[in-house]
Amino acid sequence: MPQEISLKLGHYDDIFSDFDMREYSKRALSVDFISEIRRASLDKSNDGIELILCVPESGRSARDEAVIGERLAGHFEKHYRLLLKDKRKTIGQGVLMIILGVISMVVATLILFGDQEKNLLKSFLVVFLEPAGWFLLWDGAEQILFSSRQINPELTFYRKMFASRGNIRFKSY
Repeated sequence: MPQEISLKLGHYDDIFSDFDMREYSKRALSVDFISEIRRASLDKSNDGIELILCVPESGRSARDEAVIGERLAGHFEKHYRLLLKDKRKTIGQGVLMIILGVISMVVATLILFGDQEKNLLKSFLVVFLEPAGWFLLWDGAEQILFSSRQINPELTFYRKMFASRGNIRFKSY
């Protein structure tokens, strides 16, 4: 059963940025509106949210409500997909860095144990590859373990709202 977030609006414009005067289907959403939904969704589970927007009965329009509902659903879907892509990219970069780090360390090890004669180029490569390998390994792990997790709060919010895209309703007060 969906959990309810109910917000009281003075009019439809409360949903949108005061600086954007385009039609509802293209207007930027208000930062305050998104912040209020985010705050209200913190204690809600991922099972589904029903977003109820309460508007004065005299100011309601079924046509505008349909457009606004689509605009909200589109916003939540777009940002969910962008954040998911960003998280995957961050993890992918981390994995690539770890692989390159391990390769650098293996090459440095092969240079050290492959040929016993002293060679300036080989010595330079070992001096270059060892720290590069450690840097790539640790920085790649940081990308996977920490940087990707920084995306989680926003991703969780937009995942909840994306899952509720069919549960946006308007009511009169």
